[in-house]
Amino acid sequence: MSSLNFRTVLVEPLYSGNIGSTARAMKNFGFSELVLLNPCEIDKNARIMSVHAYDIIENAKIATTLEEAVEGSHLIVGMTGLPGKTENKHKRMPAISPRKLREKLTGKSGIVSLLFGREDDGLSNEELELCDMVVYIPTSPEYTSMNLSHAVAVVLYELSDIEGGETFLAGHFDIELLYEHVGDVLADIDYKEHKENKTQMMVQRILGRAELTTREVYTLRGILRRIQMKVGKTDVNGED
Repeated sequence: MSSLNFRTVLVEPLYSGNIGSTARAMKNFGFSELVLLNPCEIDKNARIMSVHAYDIIENAKIATTLEEAVEGSHLIVGMTGLPGKTENKHKRMPAISPRKLREKLTGKSGIVSLLFGREDDGLSNEELELCDMVVYIPTSPEYTSMNLSHAVAVVLYELSDIEGGETFLAGHFDIELLYEHVGDVLADIDYKEHKENKTQMMVQRILGRAELTTREVYTLRGILRRIQMKVGKTDVNGED
């Protein structure tokens, strides 16, 4: 049976009140799965701000690594307040609006993790690299910074009545294997070393926006194996 499930992941939230407000926003729009990655102390402020949604916090998963927080996801979506502005321009990913995210996921099936970064510093470059897509909430240029729970509310509002379908998204583990395979092929064809990382990052951005199915991933990896066969880097069974 097809289904589209969303997981709200707060990455190292600094303030207990924001955790409570996030839980309230989740309940407002019909979401319940919350993951807290290395959170601050969850004190009475969380209960006060959550009002009648404290059960979401009580049932939240506490994770110590990002990999643990997104385990089992088919798609990982990171939120950013500054699209395209990172220390290394080759790590940036084109950001889409929450409404565009809704359009892209309509008719899909799988588990989608929504990553919200720290109140003071957002998500790091390394964390954004793990994401398949990046979402940016268009705000007034006069004041772009949003409260964490407000950002969660905007995104979840857009996704609250989304309709899933029969198009099953590939698991993130399979996607990661595809990315590794791309890197192997670039090395096998003696791609210019100083351009290899930049090219691989660009390919990952393109594939990350494609919402690939498992069959599509297997097809692409089959093409990559044929390339390796042609250059003599693997045999017909895919062995090096």
